[in-house]
Amino acid sequence: MVEEQEEVAPEVVAKPEPEPEPVVEPEPVVEAEPDRVYQVACPAVIMGLVEAEMTPPLSEGICGEHSPLTVTAVMSRGRMVPLSSPVTTNCQMASALPKWVESVDGYAEAMLESRLASVDTGTSYMCRNRNSADAGFTSEHGFANAVDVTGFTLEDGRGIGVQADWAKATAPEGRLLRLAHDAACGSFMTVLGPEANAEHHDHLHLDLACHGKSCTTRICE
Repeated sequence: MVEEQEEVAPEVVAKPEPEPEPVVEPEPVVEAEPDRVYQVACPAVIMGLVEAEMTPPLSEGICGEHSPLTVTAVMSRGRMVPLSSPVTTNCQMASALPKWVESVDGYAEAMLESRLASVDTGTSYMCRNRNSADAGFTSEHGFANAVDVTGFTLEDGRGIGVQADWAKATAPEGRLLRLAHDAACGSFMTVLGPEANAEHHDHLHLDLACHGKSCTTRICE
């Protein structure tokens, strides 16, 4: 008689648990420090002759200005005369404005018995060609080197505008505008008004462009 042998179950060997993959911490993102912008302070602002703030450099093709100012008011005879809207200029233009505004302010009080309440401003910085032409030289507006003035508001509420009042040559308003134009010719290198061309029928254009080999020639029209 053959004895039956007891079947032995095969030994089950447990598979080792897979080791977890190491957690890789992401490298911290190091933000690059912005490049420092080196700009030039404007003495007229430091001395309180104009109320202005430095703004970031302007760069637009050939146009631009490294140390532009946003000017909101100009000193005249011991008080700040506001601009109707802020203008963006370079330091040289900002520095030339107070003497001219002071002259106009004096004329207004003497002729119209009211001081300036504000200088009514138009275009300042704008990258375009002269007279907005399709071709030609770049306007001084494109270098923050020009400001357009459309007129003045007096403290008694009267408004004097180049477009409305220039033709009134013998009236006090027209005389004031002509005196403002002529006074500007002593403070700026280019002054263009309604008698220069049709493009300036409604404003006085003021800039500090270089004319002539020595940059001393003035254009006053």
